[in-house]
Amino acid sequence: MKLSKEDRYIRRRLRQARKQAREFYYCRKYPINPKKIVFTTIEGTTGFSCNPKYIALELLRRRQDLDLVWLVDDMSKGFPPGIRKVKNTLKNRAYELSTAAVWVDNSRKQLECRKRPGQFYIQTWHASIAIKPIGLQRGASFSRMARLVTEHDSRMIDLLVTNSKWVEDHAALGMLYGGKMLRTGSARVDVLINDREKLRKSFRKKYGLEEDTKLVMYAPTFRSGSQGTARNPKLQNHMPDFDTLIKALEKKFCGSWKVVLRLHPQLTARKITTGETNNNNYLIIDASKEDDMCEVLGAADVLVTDYSAMAFDAAYINMPVFLYVYDLNDYTKERGSLMWDLQTLPFPYGENMDDLVRRIELFDNDKYSETVAELFNELEVKEDGNASRDIVNVIENRMGI
Repeated sequence: MKLSKEDRYIRRRLRQARKQAREFYYCRKYPINPKKIVFTTIEGTTGFSCNPKYIALELLRRRQDLDLVWLVDDMSKGFPPGIRKVKNTLKNRAYELSTAAVWVDNSRKQLECRKRPGQFYIQTWHASIAIKPIGLQRGASFSRMARLVTEHDSRMIDLLVTNSKWVEDHAALGMLYGGKMLRTGSARVDVLINDREKLRKSFRKKYGLEEDTKLVMYAPTFRSGSQGTARNPKLQNHMPDFDTLIKALEKKFCGSWKVVLRLHPQLTARKITTGETNNNNYLIIDASKEDDMCEVLGAADVLVTDYSAMAFDAAYINMPVFLYVYDLNDYTKERGSLMWDLQTLPFPYGENMDDLVRRIELFDNDKYSETVAELFNELEVKEDGNASRDIVNVIENRMGI
């Protein structure tokens, strides 16, 4: 019987994974360092960022006797003293992971990765409450290969940290995970809750902006198939009309506004750009290469996104969020049905610029705040600014240090 193209691809990936796994088994001859913790974000493609960043910072604040390792593809990425960055090659990855007491990750481990008995794997994920589906929630668009990788990773996880009953209820289908979970909140949200004013001032100083400049952050989500496929999207055609957006925000909220653009890190890692240039009427600040999305989000006054869970991160600090869903029908056909009927969310949305502008004009901040609070109460959300502390408590207890 002739194998399909997908079957041949899966067999090739599995053979490759078994071959590469030999590095992990070889490294088992080295002892586990009881004070080593290895961090990874988005399979090494991003730098010091997301939930693992704030867990690492809390560990550094408490103690200096740990070997904190960060696996990263781009060795030019900056890390604070106390973090040992390591090039994310197969040999390095196998050695560092095989000799660590704890792993902290916000995405899936590679298929060749093997965990030793006694090691502890904390999965923080890179989103909390989701708009777009993941895992089996994607239906037919969830490939067999993606399922194999997901199942492999989930079998190794010892603890999934969450921020709500909603996430816990959806873990089985979304994460293909049925193990232990702990509701701590999202470590990356701590800085938004505790240090937002500091983030605002720092960002404006870095980019030479007046302190009273208002910022709208535009952050489109990831599109076009799986993360391993080649991409060449004509992103310029998909950008909002920023001139129209700025005028609508200035009319509604007053002040002088600038655009902060944040492409998805998977696009940035592939050096895919927008094709946008600055316009005489407004300034585009391309913050796509900033490692930490939260430092950018915390500096903004309004978020415009589409299907990104970042909408909820912004809502945790009561930031106005608008969804620009110009490709709603095409997106759901490719990705699968969204996790929400958008009409039930507190985020006003528009399928074209006229619609988006109208939503901005009609925005009622008091009603928005009330609706957000009601939703988070219903979903049993915990975001109190102490997630990093609570997660590090778990790590220290596990390591016995």
